[in-house]
Amino acid sequence: MKYFLTQQVWFPILIMVFKFIQGVESMKQLQRLVSTFLFLLVLSVSTFALAEELVVYSARNEQLIKPLFDAYTTETGTKITFITDKEGPLLQRLKSEGKNTQADLLITVDAGNLWHAAREGVLQSVQSEILQQNIPEQYRDPGNMWFGLSLRARTIVYSTERVKPTDLSSYEALGEPQWKDRLLLRTSKKVYNQSLVAMLLAEYGEQETEKIVRSWVDNLATDPFSNDTKVMEAILAGQGDVGIVNTYYFGRLLKKNPDIKLALYWPNQESGGVHVNVSGAGVTRYAKHPEAAIRFLEWLSSDKAQNLFADANMEYPVNPNIAPHAYVAAWGDFKASEKNLAIAGQLQEAAIRLMDRAGYR
Repeated sequence: MKYFLTQQVWFPILIMVFKFIQGVESMKQLQRLVSTFLFLLVLSVSTFALAEELVVYSARNEQLIKPLFDAYTTETGTKITFITDKEGPLLQRLKSEGKNTQADLLITVDAGNLWHAAREGVLQSVQSEILQQNIPEQYRDPGNMWFGLSLRARTIVYSTERVKPTDLSSYEALGEPQWKDRLLLRTSKKVYNQSLVAMLLAEYGEQETEKIVRSWVDNLATDPFSNDTKVMEAILAGQGDVGIVNTYYFGRLLKKNPDIKLALYWPNQESGGVHVNVSGAGVTRYAKHPEAAIRFLEWLSSDKAQNLFADANMEYPVNPNIAPHAYVAAWGDFKASEKNLAIAGQLQEAAIRLMDRAGYR
């Protein structure tokens, strides 16, 4: 930790020393003067400590993370400098910078991206009882390289005008004949769908999962869309009746139009549960301030910060002791999958190959 003395501290000390020196008449007085000066110097250094500094690379947008950083700075005095970019460029930047990086912390979305960052060697293992207590095991890396900080569910969205909730049951059932030419999906190139299929692989194995994905492709009403919002807009336009989206995209659309004719359905409640994913963070391998980075991570997992982190993007707190925002809670309770999300990264490449074989573009 760095320290400094403000002018308000230095000037009075110097003036006092100058006056004392003018009045020194003996060696004893000089010794007392030096002792007094040293005491005041130590006192002022411990009192006026310069706050720690952190550098964060973030794949989350500035409007989502800056309020968090500002709140932490206000509470602790820690100055946070941050750079935002897409997850791919940030990972490449960390790899190319190596030991010369200024980044102390990487924040990104999806467990697949976090797992990939750990595999590429840009993160370090963190030992923290606070993080172990605040973050359930399935939402953090088994080797403590990264930690989930907020949750989002990737679930089914449907038209309330053309679909009844009783018509729905599971992800795999979207491949049944009744959904022929009614299903809408986002492109397989997005990590959110890669992680979903990876978790299906863990649940059902390669052969059965490929059957599921092929049945989805057979039921598509049109080509996959570039993002979840377009999936929901297409449902509203009548291009299809059901889709799979991240919950916060639904929340954003609902906030713009509270009377929207869409609703969420929680699938697989009688089996493995809803697929959830995280946005999270890890301490960089060559962090210049690793202890400060860990303290910030711990704060992000605490009751002080969890709602700040999750509510800004209409997500769920990862800390089970913290209730979600009432707006998010209104979408209903659900059973989430309890499989460790590191699987999403471990099986990501297999999921991509499977989707390609199944014709899911």
